[in-house]
Formats: sequence, C-alpha cells, structure tokens
Amino acid sequence: MNARVLERVLDFGSNAVAAEVYGPHNVHLERLEALLGVTCAPRGNALTLAGAPRALDIAERAVRRLVEQVKTGRGVEAADVEAAVRMSRGQPSDGEDEAETGLKTRKKTILPRTPKQAEYIRAMQRHDLVFGLGPAGTGKTYLAVAMAVSKYLKGEVARIILSRPAVEAGENLGFLPGDLREKVDPYLRPLYDALNDMMPHDQVQKRIASGDIEIAPLAFMRGRTLSDAFVIVDEAQNTTAVQMKMLLTRLGEGSVMVVNGDLTQVDLPKGVRSGLRDALEILEGVEGIGCVEFGEADVVRHGLVARIVSAYAARAPHTPYDGPHGGPHG
Repeated sequence: MNARVLERVLDFGSNAVAAEVYGPHNVHLERLEALLGVTCAPRGNALTLAGAPRALDIAERAVRRLVEQVKTGRGVEAADVEAAVRMSRGQPSDGEDEAETGLKTRKKTILPRTPKQAEYIRAMQRHDLVFGLGPAGTGKTYLAVAMAVSKYLKGEVARIILSRPAVEAGENLGFLPGDLREKVDPYLRPLYDALNDMMPHDQVQKRIASGDIEIAPLAFMRGRTLSDAFVIVDEAQNTTAVQMKMLLTRLGEGSVMVVNGDLTQVDLPKGVRSGLRDALEILEGVEGIGCVEFGEADVVRHGLVARIVSAYAARAPHTPYDGPHGGPHG
C-alpha cells in the first residue's frame, strides 16, 4: 500500500526571492527532492510541494528558512539547502523563533546550520561559561567568533579576546623564527579568518590596534582579570589542568567565556592529562555553565569532511567524552 501523498503550495510573492530559492536551473529544488523524496513543481512565484506528510512538513519548513535567509540579504548555496533540511528535521510544526539564534555581524547575518549549532548559540546567550566539544568542521570556533562580534557591535561587551595554546600545549615559542607576532600568528590564523569573514579587514585591524580585539596565545592570560569581554579559547584539549584552571579563574564581571576543543585530538605529551577533560569532570553540575557536544552529523564543511570524520571515528581507539565516569582519562 502506497504512502499517502499530499500537496502544498507556497507563494513567495517575489520573483527575485523565488529565483534565489530555486537556484540556477532549479538546482536547489533538485537537491531538496533528493534529500527528502518530495517533488517540487515551480511555477513563477508559486512552488508546489508533494510528498508524504512528514517529508512534506520538513520540506516546507526548509523552504521557509531559505526564504528568510534571502530576505536577510544572503544568497542561497547548495550547503544552505542541506543546512535548512537539517535544521527542519525534528523542528516542531509551530517552529522556533529564528531571531534568537541569528547572529548579526558587519558583513552578514549568521544562522545555525544544524540543531546542535542552534543549541550552542542559545548556550552562549544564556551562560557565562560554555564548553563546546566535538570534531573539526562543526562550527564551534566560527559561531563563537560570530557571537563575540555580535555582542561587541551591540555594546554588550567592550572587547573580544581570542586565544589558543600555541605550538600544541607547550607554547615553546622561543624556538620559532621571528618576533612574537610572527611566532604566534600561524597558530591563531583560524581566529583571524573568522573575524575577517564577519567584519571588514580594516575594521578588524583598527580594533586590534586599539586593543578592543586581542588575539594572543594562552600564556598571555596569566595574572589577568578579563572583565567586560567575550573570551574564546580554541583547541582547549591541548591545555594542561594547571593552564585550564588559570584560564577559567580569569573570568571577570560582565564577561562570557567559550572554551572549545576536540577530546579525540589531544596533542599533549603522553601521561599529561588534558585540562579540558579535567575541567569537564570537575565542573559537572556547576550552575551557570553550558556544555554542547557536537557529533559527526554537525560537520558543515565540504560533504566529504563529514565522511572523513566518520571514517576516522570508526577506526579510532579512543572514545569522545561522555561524562565523568564514561570517558577515557587522557
């Protein structure tokens, strides 16, 4: 017996919006059909969707997300169609306030591409300390920088501080050629890249010069109180327990700290315990702390990256952190 097939007509009210959602030669609609098993029949401003009830609901929500994206001034790419479908799976029919998870920066409005990314954004909005865990490509650093820029532009924080352990955990900068900036810049490049994607380059440089944006290796946090700031620590799995305690106790009034890392990629010397793992176990249950764990399904880089992450995870001898009693001790 065939599944019940329903039809639904969506009217965009604008040729320009419809064209952006459809894509060149309707390529975005073809992708939607392939992902959900629905059929899409465009006719001018109107799009007729047909399919099983559940798939039809997801398709309609995905299309409406794309429409809202176009209305913010952003175009639609293939990755956006896949992101809209991921976000629409599991979303209740009455929807969710997208404004809560949309981040406005100078260059663009950034929307979550997976439900876990939306959870991460909400955690950063609601908590003063957030841990973001998971593999590369899940948007941990990018979204944290977007949140920092959004809060800075709204005047909610006075400065942005971006840090990560340099040269793995030892921070042996003295062995590298050049002055201090030349030594640490290669290790902080992902943070620069994210900033330049959200603010004009000249504004980024101006704010770095004024001290409103500070990008520095973790060792530079020692002895400071970081007040009225949005602090992001990247690659935190490569901190020691002593470094992590030092870092967490820098948090001052009016500040938010986001600590990101991948516990399957610890580069510390054998026998040295990861400060990130240590902190997660010690701080479990402490009020005011958020923790979001990303998985392979949240990888939003090139589609091949998700398959690479999955293949490595299947072969790896270690297990991602799953709580103080379940995870391995690194």
